[in-house]
Amino acid sequence: MSAVQEQIATPLFFSDNAVAKVRELVEEEENPDLKLRVFVTGGGCSGFQYGFSFDEDQEEDDTIIEKDGVSLLVDPMSYQYLIGATIDYQEGLQGSQFVVQNPNATTTCGCGSSFSI
Repeated sequence: MSAVQEQIATPLFFSDNAVAKVRELVEEEENPDLKLRVFVTGGGCSGFQYGFSFDEDQEEDDTIIEKDGVSLLVDPMSYQYLIGATIDYQEGLQGSQFVVQNPNATTTCGCGSSFSI
């Protein structure tokens, strides 16, 4: 499968690190219904910002990405800004966090959670 076909088949990517961390957090909460939700809201230093939450409920119009038994939810408004992005989990000197590596963002902020298109 070419990279273009793969991107069409899976327009949003869920890294192995993110999958492992979600699985760990779901197991800690002892609630197998929890799913990671990624969303985009207005605000931040660059116009938009990313947010993450855990959600038990999938809305009818959510896009769901499943990998290795872990689910990622994205609402339709946020999805359009995240096509081709990778949801990752990173640990570093500034702490541990879920991050979005988004090829659509034309500028990003040093905080890593704000971007513009």
